Amino acid sequence: MESVPPSKMMTAETVSGLRQRVADRALRDIPKLLTLQDRNPHSATYGCFDRNYWHYRIVDFPSGMTQEFVLPLALVWRYAIPGNSFHQQPAIREWVAAGIRFAASSAYADGSCDDYFLYEKAAGAAVFSLYAAIRAIELCDLDADEFKPFLIRRGKWLATHKESGRLGNHEALIANTLFRLADLTADGWFEEQARRRLERLTTWRSSEGWFTEYDGAEPGYLTLTIAMLAEIDHMRPNLSQRGPIAGAVRFLHEIQPPDGWLGGEWSSRNTHNYFPHGVELCADWLQEACDLNTRAIQALEVGPEYSDDRVVAHHCWSYLLTWLHWRDERPVPQPVGNGLSVFPEAGIVMERRGNDALLLATRKGGALRFYAKGRLVHADTGISLRVGDGPTARIAVCHLTADDNTISVAPGSVVVSGAMAWAKTQRMTPLKQIGLRLFMMTIGRLDPDLVRKLLQRLLIVGRDIAPFRFRRTVEWSADGLLIEDTIEALRGWSAVSTVGVGPAQGSIYTVMSKVWHPSQLQLWEDLTDHKPQQPAREMKIRRRFG
Repeated sequence: MESVPPSKMMTAETVSGLRQRVADRALRDIPKLLTLQDRNPHSATYGCFDRNYWHYRIVDFPSGMTQEFVLPLALVWRYAIPGNSFHQQPAIREWVAAGIRFAASSAYADGSCDDYFLYEKAAGAAVFSLYAAIRAIELCDLDADEFKPFLIRRGKWLATHKESGRLGNHEALIANTLFRLADLTADGWFEEQARRRLERLTTWRSSEGWFTEYDGAEPGYLTLTIAMLAEIDHMRPNLSQRGPIAGAVRFLHEIQPPDGWLGGEWSSRNTHNYFPHGVELCADWLQEACDLNTRAIQALEVGPEYSDDRVVAHHCWSYLLTWLHWRDERPVPQPVGNGLSVFPEAGIVMERRGNDALLLATRKGGALRFYAKGRLVHADTGISLRVGDGPTARIAVCHLTADDNTISVAPGSVVVSGAMAWAKTQRMTPLKQIGLRLFMMTIGRLDPDLVRKLLQRLLIVGRDIAPFRFRRTVEWSADGLLIEDTIEALRGWSAVSTVGVGPAQGSIYTVMSKVWHPSQLQLWEDLTDHKPQQPAREMKIRRRFG
């Protein structure tokens, strides 16, 4: 990174405060991780982090993903972070070892594990927990020979298994973990498999710099992909990963809003994810990475909140690694240039005017965020229609990812039109649960990938078109932001019970979505009064902000 004059550097006090902020975000969750773990050495489930399984006993198999929790425990055992009361505590080291032992004892014979469904053999759960185990063994100076049979078994399963769907963060994590396993075992086969997975990931890279997550660009998960690639670059500098890493970081830098926070329901997976440690690893050689992370960590002061029993550890260990790799010499982040930036493949439009900005997702029906004077003024995920009443009601939305929307973009003007689709609101019932369990215990266990594909189609990808069409026109002028929504009901309005719009509506299943963020304090707008009388087909709603 080029040298910066002292006058343009952040003060040592400010930089130290940001570093401690990210550490404090992690340290506050350590007691929760310990509460989630069975810490009784005489228990048959000693080391298990799935409290629903070992304590409440409301499920009949443990989630393998939760054994990832050993990594943040190993990090706080290893490093003397200010405010860290767990440093070098012998009990913490023992509980880390117990967690890895339970991961081994609860795995299938081939090394795989389940996450949410019995016999699903989830690659995500397997690789997150394997990555965590390998790193924790090193951090806590544990005897690697005790765990190698399990690590090798799981590593071989991951190396030869390709999950359905394109999940860039999983693929990057698998490649990273296999490189680590190659180093741990001195086995060239793992090295070869890691390189193959890295090559596979490369084919999922957009010309705009991002890597695919299911069906689009997801900034939050992209930060985890960047993290895994940055670690690979550190382990294998000869693999020339800095080009792809820089492209991904610059994409995020270009679309980072004035308030610094990249998350929200405008992204393809609706997450508020931000894994900062990989971006921090790049800060020594890439100015945009340093600026990106500084702004994002400043935004951490107000949210989001990930402290859910299932996902609490993902960001926890990334925050701790950020503290570890922190760059003390930080320039004041430079303003991103004014003007219109369009990313057609990602379906993202960013227009900046000083400290004001419009961020809009064209593939998601014009879901948007509008900023004035550096602050979020209005978030909007598009018009939502509740069709019918009671438990059989369906929700028609504009924001399910679509490749066939009609789009027009110019400075100060965006028009998006297309078909509305039914929100994915399927839930479990006792009958469905029994049916799924019987299926998984018989046919499904023979081909868990087929089951995964079916569940992805039902809950995540694809669209079931609703009998409504939308047209969203967004005009940004000196008077503020004008949003005009036109909805055409192809079968009339009689079945529509309510109409509304909100800042954070998500209509697909994403594990890491629907977490708390202060932007969600914006009220839901009930627009039912705008519903036209029969036989009119069109409803038009105009709203102005700023």
